[in-house]
Amino acid sequence: MRDPRLLAKPPVCRLGCLVLVRNRRGDVLLVDPDYMDGLILPGGAARPNEPPHLAAARHLHAETGLTLRLTDVLAVDFTPADRYLERLNLVFDGGAVRDDARLTVPPQHRSGLLGARFVPVHQLPDVMTPSQAARVTEALANRTLPVLLHGQRAT
Repeated sequence: MRDPRLLAKPPVCRLGCLVLVRNRRGDVLLVDPDYMDGLILPGGAARPNEPPHLAAARHLHAETGLTLRLTDVLAVDFTPADRYLERLNLVFDGGAVRDDARLTVPPQHRSGLLGARFVPVHQLPDVMTPSQAARVTEALANRTLPVLLHGQRAT
């Protein structure tokens, strides 16, 4: 039974679906958006009713050309409203790709991205905002949570 009061005024919170991908050297894949300062993890918002791991995989492919299966979450990061809506960001484990993995970034006018590249971990504070670098540092701590859909592991 549905209670109409539950959906009368749903909360407004964006679900960010990000992916941490490393190469065999341990460098972290970052994208360079033209709409904000610093580099960020690839990813973006989930669409309504889109499973978060599929949203993350969709954004990763659209932004870098990589197709990866995402089954574990490395970090959950809540960001209160500022100039954007409040956000709950899930950082998915993209694992490690070969050092010569080919990245395909769409043209800037379509993607809003200036490029993508692997960055050594010790350089993250130099190329990311403090909050973005802190998120990646926490995600690199090698803790994982399984992705569940209705209580079952997502495939």
